[in-house]
Amino acid sequence: MRIPGLGDTAAKSRASAPANTRVYAVGDIHGCLDQLRALHGLILADRARDAADGGAAARQVLVYLGDYVDRGTESRAVVELLASDPLPGFERVFLRGNHEDFLLRFLERGEDAAAWMLNGGDATLRSYGVDPDAPNRDPGPRGLRAALSAAIPEHHLRFFCGLRLSHVEGDYLFVHAGLRPGVPLDAQDPEDLIWIRTPFLDSREDHGKVVVHGHTPSSAPEVRDNRIGIDTGAVYGGPLTAVVLQGRERRFLQA
Repeated sequence: MRIPGLGDTAAKSRASAPANTRVYAVGDIHGCLDQLRALHGLILADRARDAADGGAAARQVLVYLGDYVDRGTESRAVVELLASDPLPGFERVFLRGNHEDFLLRFLERGEDAAAWMLNGGDATLRSYGVDPDAPNRDPGPRGLRAALSAAIPEHHLRFFCGLRLSHVEGDYLFVHAGLRPGVPLDAQDPEDLIWIRTPFLDSREDHGKVVVHGHTPSSAPEVRDNRIGIDTGAVYGGPLTAVVLQGRERRFLQA
C-alpha cells in the first residue's frame, strides 16, 4: 500500500536522485519472507504502473539496507530469495547490517556467540537446520560454529561476504545504521555505518547527503532534513517499508 500523507502524493525534497533513475530502498527484513515477497510485488506493480503512464525511469535501482537474518523464522529462505534474481531488470545493491556482521564474525572467528543468540541468531541457526539446544552436538560456540559452517550453502556465503557498507545515488547515501556526525563520508568507521544509533539519530547536522537507513525501528518512516529511516519493525508486527526516490520526489510502499 501507499502510506496516506506520504505515499498517495509524492513529497518534494531538496535532495534529488540521479536523472532518469528511480531508486527503491528496502528496510530491515529479519527473516520476514512473506512480507518481502509482498513488497517485491508492490515494487513490480509500481514500476508497471509508471511504465504504463509513460513515467518509467531508464535505471531502476533496488537497494536493500541490511539485516536480512535473525529474529524472524525464515532467514535462510530470505537469503535464498535475495541471492536469486527475483526482480529482473533492476540494478540491485545489498548492504551489510549489524546482524550479518554478527553472523560473519561468528563464522570467521567464533566471536560474540552469546550476544548474537540474544539478538535473534538462534532463529537464523534453526532456519539453517541447526538446533542450538541439540544434546548430541559438540557443546559451546565451537560446536555451533562447525554446525552452521556445514549447513550454509556456498552461494549464501558468497552473498554474505559480498555485502557492501554504503551506496550513493545522487544526493542520497544509503547505509544500514547511519554515520558519525562531523566525520567526512570517506573517513567513516565501518562499525558506525552498521551499528551507530544515538549520535546519528539525534544529529541535525547536514551530512552532505540525505542518509537513508534502517537499523533503529520506528512505527512509521522517519523523515528528517538529513535522514530517512525506514526500519518499521517488520519482525515485530509492523510493515516492511520501501522508500521510492525519483528526481526530487519521494514516497513509500509498505507490505
